[in-house]
Amino acid sequence: MRKTIMSVIVAAATTLALGGAGVAAASTHSGGASGIEHFQLMTISATATTSSVIAYGVFTGAGVDHQVSNNVDRFVFSNGTIRVHHSNGKGQQSFNPKTCLLTVNEHGTFLLTHGTGKYAGISGHGTYHLSVLAIGARSHGKCSQTKPPVAYHQVINARGLVSLP
Repeated sequence: MRKTIMSVIVAAATTLALGGAGVAAASTHSGGASGIEHFQLMTISATATTSSVIAYGVFTGAGVDHQVSNNVDRFVFSNGTIRVHHSNGKGQQSFNPKTCLLTVNEHGTFLLTHGTGKYAGISGHGTYHLSVLAIGARSHGKCSQTKPPVAYHQVINARGLVSLP
């Protein structure tokens, strides 16, 4: 169970993952803005390859996070995209082999680059916190190491300084 869940967490964490909405809503900002931006990402599927993302602060928008590689993601909004480079998460993880409960609390840093559309020229950096709560599947009364979790909640909250030209 731990190997399966941990591989799912690594994949999800790198999806800074940032979990799975497929609809991007309008995002707005006025040119030449800088300040604190917040991003919240959520998913309820351990096998999702995308996450929903809400941004607010310098600009406001709803979009989808796509994993590009282990430490790179792309936020896709209706009016542009932002590339997010992030560190591997560090923190605590625990797994209860009797109840199959997994908890993960990790933190790391991120860097925003390669904006397109309304986000062309964006720059920024900050920190994130990843929280996962999952319940592993059981097989023959024991926590399974090969099945996806039966319940999975992942929330990533990120905050940092952003500048738009």
